[in-house]
Amino acid sequence: MVQSDQGNGRSELGEFLRSRRARLRPEDVGLRPFGERRRVPGLRREELAQLAGVSVDYYVRFEQGRAANVSDAVVGAVAGALRLDETETGHLHRLVRTASGASRTTGAPAVQRVQRVRPGLLQLLASMPGTPAFIVGRRTDVLAWNPLFATLITDFSTVPEEQRNKAWLVFLHEETRGRFVNWETKARDLVGYLRLDRGRHPQDPAFARLVAELSARSEEFTRLWELQEVREKTHGGYHLRHPQAGEFTLAYESLSLPDDPDQTLIMYTAEPGSPAEAALRILAAKAPDPRAVLTGARP
Repeated sequence: MVQSDQGNGRSELGEFLRSRRARLRPEDVGLRPFGERRRVPGLRREELAQLAGVSVDYYVRFEQGRAANVSDAVVGAVAGALRLDETETGHLHRLVRTASGASRTTGAPAVQRVQRVRPGLLQLLASMPGTPAFIVGRRTDVLAWNPLFATLITDFSTVPEEQRNKAWLVFLHEETRGRFVNWETKARDLVGYLRLDRGRHPQDPAFARLVAELSARSEEFTRLWELQEVREKTHGGYHLRHPQAGEFTLAYESLSLPDDPDQTLIMYTAEPGSPAEAALRILAAKAPDPRAVLTGARP
């Protein structure tokens, strides 16, 4: 049975809060644990309510998404009690708004606009023949890429359009999966970002379809999705392997586009004089014409 958007929002809010309570012990937050044996790990609702300065009854309704007119101050108090970081706190605010129905404007599913990459951005990708770069959209859809990024990860032109999605590729595409030496780290980062983006677009039906497919086909995805982690990826690095260039480490930088915050330009870079820089030179020599930037419009 398909739940309503509001029902789904309440479920996601409750699951997120329970997962955050489970990772804390009373002694972690300065509380004396009760003497009886605990049946579940982490803070109890009563303890969280005490820390947040609200009644137990109110917190129960809050966690179930049934509290009306929740103020930012209350959300902030709960976030503080749970020791949420900035990314988690923002995610909590969005879940509360969704659970209360504030994000709904009609009873019908929201219509998502088609994501298109501007010609100027395609020219930018083509102007970086020595830098693997791509543009990612909602749900981690890969919207555009330059030849060196395709050479580094996989030939996206041979991948069906509906599968040109970072999460799908990392979990279900053997070639892409094999590129990451630290695959578990990459997968965990990706799932955390996907859940964060899901909170930004609670009415996007394509999100539900993607999560359902990944859950059905990958036990690893299901395990990581159930952790309820949220992560904002702005920069970092990954250890990669390539059959023609060996193993090397690349850093990456993510730049959100001002005119479309749902599109992000991601560029991989190598330290000058490093083995990674030599590996990129090898791959760049094998990449197609730098002007052959590929893109698609995704709904």
